[in-house]
Amino acid sequence: MAAIEAVGLTKQYHGRRGPIRALDGLDLEVPEGGVFGFLGANGAGKTTTIRAAIGQLRLTKGAMRVLGATVPEKLPTVIDRIGALVEQPSFFPGFSGLRNLQLLARSRSIPLSRVDDALHTVGLADRADSRFSTYSLGMKQRLGVAAVLLKDPELLILDEPANGLDPQGILEMRTLLRELAGQGRTIFVSSHILSEIQQTCDRVAIVAHGRTITSGTVTALLQGAVSRFRVAVPGGESEHAAAAQVLSNAGFRGTTDDRGRLVVEVTTDRAHEVTRALSIASIYISELSPIERTLEDAFLELTHEDRPDIGDAS
Repeated sequence: MAAIEAVGLTKQYHGRRGPIRALDGLDLEVPEGGVFGFLGANGAGKTTTIRAAIGQLRLTKGAMRVLGATVPEKLPTVIDRIGALVEQPSFFPGFSGLRNLQLLARSRSIPLSRVDDALHTVGLADRADSRFSTYSLGMKQRLGVAAVLLKDPELLILDEPANGLDPQGILEMRTLLRELAGQGRTIFVSSHILSEIQQTCDRVAIVAHGRTITSGTVTALLQGAVSRFRVAVPGGESEHAAAAQVLSNAGFRGTTDDRGRLVVEVTTDRAHEVTRALSIASIYISELSPIERTLEDAFLELTHEDRPDIGDAS
């Protein structure tokens, strides 16, 4: 059984200039276990999908199931098995992290023993007695995760948990998500930070304009259909220009990297043709090496639009 299943999700709002579609036939399947990345630029439909999954808004069209329960009709039957962090919880700044979680646990009739467990899980046990106002942004985010862990959910839904964090905070969040997945939970995390999704997730879905463009394992997306190879030839600018012209005439699309070397886009099974085209023109290469593909490359190739704010921790 999939943790989350969605078919043809559509959400339409009425704006001043006419209807606005936040979701436009989105399909999604999130398998149980591991960390699943929901990747897209701001405004792609990520938060709308999450709000629909946890019953915070009604869809215009489409069908959705979470932990096997139809949303929203049967959502109450599984809601205790779901933990969601869509916005930062409202904590009392003058109270300690421990006291804040204790108050939250009592309000939800959750055993207080879960508070210590949650603080330990997110790595805040040693700062449990410190006031919330003294926490760094990363610690505040982790306390938010602790809040949704109080009911020990099997499915954890997090909307942009690394947004605004500094590099250390991002690293701490990444480590936490992997540890939670290692406990057997399913972690569904939305983000516009491509590099972070690449390092954190097992599987990913890329969304744009309210639709799923592709989904699959991160490894499969990084392989892709087109690879890039770095090509270097002996000599100076004239030799470089001659090589570029030969490859262009042979039908290869290329650019130049920051060190002035040619970068050629070619399917892996045709890489040898680069060498052959140059050798026919009596140009012999000093380097032909593959360039590691990133999730940014896959995103741009699939969506044909400007990249999100990649890796911005500020």
